[in-house]
Amino acid sequence: MLHKTSRLSLADQASMQIEQLIESGTWPVGMKIPSEPELMEELQVSRNTLREAIRALTHTGLLKTRQGDGTYVCSSSALGPVLQKKVQRTDALQTLEVRHALEREGAILAAARRTEQDLEEMRQCLASCKLAVHNGDYAAYAASDMAFHRSIIAASHNPLLMELYNHMTAGVQESISEVVELSSHSYFLLNHETLLHAIGQQYENQAAEAVRIYIEQSKKHFQQQRG
Repeated sequence: MLHKTSRLSLADQASMQIEQLIESGTWPVGMKIPSEPELMEELQVSRNTLREAIRALTHTGLLKTRQGDGTYVCSSSALGPVLQKKVQRTDALQTLEVRHALEREGAILAAARRTEQDLEEMRQCLASCKLAVHNGDYAAYAASDMAFHRSIIAASHNPLLMELYNHMTAGVQESISEVVELSSHSYFLLNHETLLHAIGQQYENQAAEAVRIYIEQSKKHFQQQRG
């Protein structure tokens, strides 16, 4: 039985407890949640209260109800769907400006805090980028490039920064692919080598500058694409 928080309404208590199950990974993304009778017993709430809680979590994007099938977990955090929708409706150049702010701070923190394991993860991601370019597979490059940047953010060892960045960049791989196809991929690979070296040597200012150059170049290619 889950404990309730008396300061909240019953529906809010149920929502919060379900959200905790999702965020902790007890209910992973893609899982079909237990039936109404099971949840009513576990949470000790009425059917109407439970349904109100489910509706609230469906509205935030954590859950999705499939008619005649059940309710499924579709995001690990309420922050994710909100940010992803906002990014989809935001101008690409504005998104790059936000990425610059997050990636700059992430690179500085990574340079200060990175471990050998962090560096090895970055090297593997960069190697995957090079292989994708060699094979002419731009979709694979986009995925590997995003993995490289996320590995840098992960090396910051700041969970909130990681969550913000991962949710914000969840839908931008396609735009990365477009930039690469329009540009000299060798330029971005060289820039990423410079960024990795700066982080490895714990040169915080150089890491921040490498991010600035990368983002500015990406902006130029977006602007060229628009004509």
